[in-house]
Amino acid sequence: MHPTPPQRASDTDREHTAARLRDAVGEGRLTLAEGDERITAAYAAVHRHDLAALTADLAAPPAPPTPPARRRPPLPAVLAVVLVVAWIASPLPFPWPLLLIALVVHRARRRREDRHGGAITPAA
Repeated sequence: MHPTPPQRASDTDREHTAARLRDAVGEGRLTLAEGDERITAAYAAVHRHDLAALTADLAAPPAPPTPPARRRPPLPAVLAVVLVVAWIASPLPFPWPLLLIALVVHRARRRREDRHGGAITPAA
């Protein structure tokens, strides 16, 4: 078998390596002198394995932080609050929002039961 020849580095490969080395200097992983020496070597590199050797002792670049997931308040609770406020502001004496609240709670329980495959037992 013939050994595979080394792959030549492109300008994009050299730029990527130089950027990674500049980041390492900014993070304090390399001194200014080490960074300057390695960046000069990166721009002079001919093969990809030469570039890989320049960053072999550096940790992989950190992944960007993911934003925390936003939690929305449960719809039945929000709807219940809105209906109670509407009942208080209403001139009608009958507590009509309680019927709607009961309907919303009933539907929420049915959905939960369907999702869990049966009746839900109350927590002890």
